[in-house]
Amino acid sequence: MKKTIEEHAARFSEVAPEYDESQDSEEYRACVSLVVHYADPSPDDVVLDLGTGTGAIALALAPDAKHVVGRDISEGMLEQARTKAAEVGIENVDFDIGRFREPNVPADREIDVVVSNFAMHHLSDDEKREAIQVIADLEPRRFVLGDVMFFGEPDPDEPFYTPEVDDPSTVGFLADALTDAGFVLTAVESVHEQVGVLVAERAPLGGEETQ
Repeated sequence: MKKTIEEHAARFSEVAPEYDESQDSEEYRACVSLVVHYADPSPDDVVLDLGTGTGAIALALAPDAKHVVGRDISEGMLEQARTKAAEVGIENVDFDIGRFREPNVPADREIDVVVSNFAMHHLSDDEKREAIQVIADLEPRRFVLGDVMFFGEPDPDEPFYTPEVDDPSTVGFLADALTDAGFVLTAVESVHEQVGVLVAERAPLGGEETQ
């Protein structure tokens, strides 16, 4: 991680009031749509949205889910999310402080689907591996990751990310990390040569029958 969690949290809290308006790129909107599409929660599902930001994806999934747990490192972003939820009358959401490696999920809360969009790229490769293992330990059946990721060699003159604060990984690295944590990669969507969505399902346990 090129900045501390506290530095990232302060940076996002500062821009929180204008954050939604700033996220107007075609690639970002495409990622949001794909993450929501692939998450596909049922009415009995609890969804964990890591790096929830102002709650765009959490609030989009809430009408179809039993409950959505939104976690972020920035209190300023969470306040925006809570305000938006109240404005539209969505009550089956819970926004609170949490991070990838410490998601702050109650021990008695079973998580069925995990989503994250444009957040994990702030972590180093080693930190991403740790985060993916923490997610796997929650035993969701599906993990949908939308993020800055490299499908080829990034153009150093036109990066989609900010090199000073971001640390994206290759698609291959993320695929290996997901597989090593016990997931099976079921979909790869390239939105841009530096942006994509990965969908991973839990691998069947030994002796478990598949339909």
